[in-house]
Amino acid sequence: MSPQQANDDDWLLDDDPPDHSKPLPQYKHPWKILIVDDEPDVHSATALAIRNIRYKDRALELLSAYSAAEALHMLQQHGDVALILLDVVMETDDAGLRLVRRIREELQISTTRIVLRTGQPGQAPEQEVILNYDINDYKTKTELTVQKLFTTVIASLRAYENLITIEKNRQGLAKILEGAADLYQMFSLKEFASGVLKQISAILDVGTDGILCVESTPDMTGRPQLEILAAAGAYESLLESGSLDDYPDLASAIRRALQEKRNIYQHPYDVLCITAQNGREFAVHFTPPWPLDDVERNLLEVFCQRISSAYDNLYLYNQLRHSQEATVVALAALAEYRDTDTGAHVLRVQKLTDAIAGEIRQRGQYLDLLTAEFMDMVGMASILHDVGKVGTPDHILFKPGKLDPEERRIMEQHAGIGASILAKSAQMVEGQSYLSLGSEIAGGHHEHFDGNGYPNKLKEQQIPLSARIVAVVDVFDALLNKRPYKEPWALSETLDYIRSRAGSQFDPVVVSALCDMVEQGRLPFEL
Repeated sequence: MSPQQANDDDWLLDDDPPDHSKPLPQYKHPWKILIVDDEPDVHSATALAIRNIRYKDRALELLSAYSAAEALHMLQQHGDVALILLDVVMETDDAGLRLVRRIREELQISTTRIVLRTGQPGQAPEQEVILNYDINDYKTKTELTVQKLFTTVIASLRAYENLITIEKNRQGLAKILEGAADLYQMFSLKEFASGVLKQISAILDVGTDGILCVESTPDMTGRPQLEILAAAGAYESLLESGSLDDYPDLASAIRRALQEKRNIYQHPYDVLCITAQNGREFAVHFTPPWPLDDVERNLLEVFCQRISSAYDNLYLYNQLRHSQEATVVALAALAEYRDTDTGAHVLRVQKLTDAIAGEIRQRGQYLDLLTAEFMDMVGMASILHDVGKVGTPDHILFKPGKLDPEERRIMEQHAGIGASILAKSAQMVEGQSYLSLGSEIAGGHHEHFDGNGYPNKLKEQQIPLSARIVAVVDVFDALLNKRPYKEPWALSETLDYIRSRAGSQFDPVVVSALCDMVEQGRLPFEL
């Protein structure tokens, strides 16, 4: 070794941080460096020269491969290799060059840095190799002193880190945009909360352990309680207990984040504080196995803004939904005011409509129609089925006996009246709503499956599914209960009547679902 090389080595040793011998914390993943060379001595010498190098408090993990094929296999197993020190001449004169192309083109690995080393510089001219191959550097083995090897390793790790930062930002932002879009499609607070935990897990590429909670009514000491809206992974049991008493440090971190209205990064108690425009605040705790770096924190800051907007969207959706429900209840109350017998009737119709829709969906029938939105609304919409009776004269509506043909004609007008009233109101709300479904039901629940019903003589699939379900439910409940014009029927008599009209008056699928639920004792109310 020349004096200059000795001085270089001394400089390298003097520059090392003084605490190199200390073990790294478990969360500091080492930088992986793959040495590819067919000479065992080269592996030993390289490992001896660089094994004590640390960059940003992370040590090196050295991997060895003695052929291009072995290196390719190892890269398939290790997707996070930062640097490859690659020999050009191994099993063939250009084995290293061929491997570079396979790494970049076949494995599609673009972030890993590659430094070619050769003992035969004339075998592959430097300018040609630098121009034609995606590598960082091309060195002869004799010029790679300890000092220059140190410089090469650090420069390569820095370049790799920068590329990974860019890639993590790109992937993280893509996941944020995708995840926020999913959150905008969620229409319940608990579903939204679970979605937030899943998206944070995806952004950080970690497990799904976490909780989302809000402050609720203060306890006897005046301190607001923490209400857990969602929990995942190791915290799932908290959904049952509803308490963070067994996690005092975590509860303290969450309260601090909510009180100071900021994100707390205090590993292992990382907490995001999200404030919506309506003033509602909630906290998200998640559990990455390492302290978050600046890139991850910045991504989460962006995600918090998207969460806030998505929550505002959820809040506005629920406000609109509550307004619609209030309108539905008011219209149903108006119909009930005219006909006191319908109050309990419409509530039973609501419950049984929801139950039958769920039964049909569980059987795998009409799945294209039984969407999540339909399932969410059809029960509430069903209470509007007879709202058109507000236009029916009292002497007909309350007549205790059988209606004559003219009275029957007037009574039947309630279906069209209800459909028309609700349809006009539904035009003010884009998309499907309680009012649009209610219009379908009001206008179609007296249509018959064979086309002999009223008011439009629709048949089979021409009749909306919502109306086909309520048609069965309405008759089932009306027969079982006392009305001004009839005494209640027995259950067996009622089922026989409905079965006998499957395929003529009623949709056979709906009839089958109802009869099975009755026979198996699965009705949502007592008869």
